[in-house]
Amino acid sequence: MNREQISRIAHADHPIKSPLDDDSVRRLLERGLPRGDERVLDLGCGTAEWLLRALTTHPELHAEGVDVSEDALAQAHEAAVRLGVRDRLVLHHQEAADFVSARPFDLVLNVGSTHAFGGLLPTLAGAGKHLAPGGRVLIGEGFWDRSPSPEAVELFGEQADLATTVDQVVTDGWTPVHGHVSTRRELDDYEWACWGSLASWALDRPADPDSEQVLATATARRTEWLRTYRDTWGFVSLVLRRTSG
Repeated sequence: MNREQISRIAHADHPIKSPLDDDSVRRLLERGLPRGDERVLDLGCGTAEWLLRALTTHPELHAEGVDVSEDALAQAHEAAVRLGVRDRLVLHHQEAADFVSARPFDLVLNVGSTHAFGGLLPTLAGAGKHLAPGGRVLIGEGFWDRSPSPEAVELFGEQADLATTVDQVVTDGWTPVHGHVSTRRELDDYEWACWGSLASWALDRPADPDSEQVLATATARRTEWLRTYRDTWGFVSLVLRRTSG
């Protein structure tokens, strides 16, 4: 079983794939979509859960999603058909950093996928290329809430603390319109949902040749969370506009 298949199992009960509950997602979308008839782009959309929620809430909205995963895009297509929003959703199978559009967007999203562009500021630069005048960016990024252990740094790479993260964004020419720091409950619920989905899948299929691998992944993830980064890692979601816009 490959990494993408394991991720699909892990996020079965938490399709947002970030430590945010439903109310936080709703509020972030409300701040990013003040009119309700915007053009929205998700760079690294996965199964397009953000776009699907926006489309079902705003019947005049149109959206496009970009991702490298054929499987994730197929799931997004099926869900859009089921929800009756497929005619307002365009999906692109390609690298997010290589995506080009003839028309700009009012909201550009990248939540938890800044690695696709090489980090936070390169992601903002990439998102900004697609942004209409007066448009907004919704971005989600991890940060160190406390001094991390060497093991946590090895796992996540170099990250800033929250204040430095916000300073970097502002210095880069962006003004926060709204921000949300994931609560301890959101962080815990996300990790336990992923662990529980993996463990349940494996325990429900003891004869499956992949069950041992999936259960080992679940155990490793739980151990990493509890011992390596639970007390030091945080996640911030920001709705931004250009400072001059």
